[in-house]
Amino acid sequence: MIFALSGLFVISSLGIGLFASTIANTQQEAFITVMVTMLPTIFLSGFFFPIEAMPKPLQYISAIVPLRYYLVIIRALLLKGVGVRALTEQIVALTIFAIAIMGAAALRFRKRLD
Repeated sequence: MIFALSGLFVISSLGIGLFASTIANTQQEAFITVMVTMLPTIFLSGFFFPIEAMPKPLQYISAIVPLRYYLVIIRALLLKGVGVRALTEQIVALTIFAIAIMGAAALRFRKRLD
């Protein structure tokens, strides 16, 4: 279960990288874009600070961060040993995000090739 859900997170992370590479003109621009995206993602995911302790606007922004859902999944699987039923909301959110960002990256990549 951990491997399957980790694969889902990897797909969403790869989608972010692919989308950034379609926006950038050079490799350096792509690297900077990903770094600028990932740093706030780590802070808004609940890894360092609890999401409940964040101001409301930041809590709403953190809803579009895939790492947030992955951290809940990993903590629940490793520490609590729960099943799929307890993680349905996180799995669905991570799946939607992975499909959306990979789809956007694929569409943008096709337009760029033309």
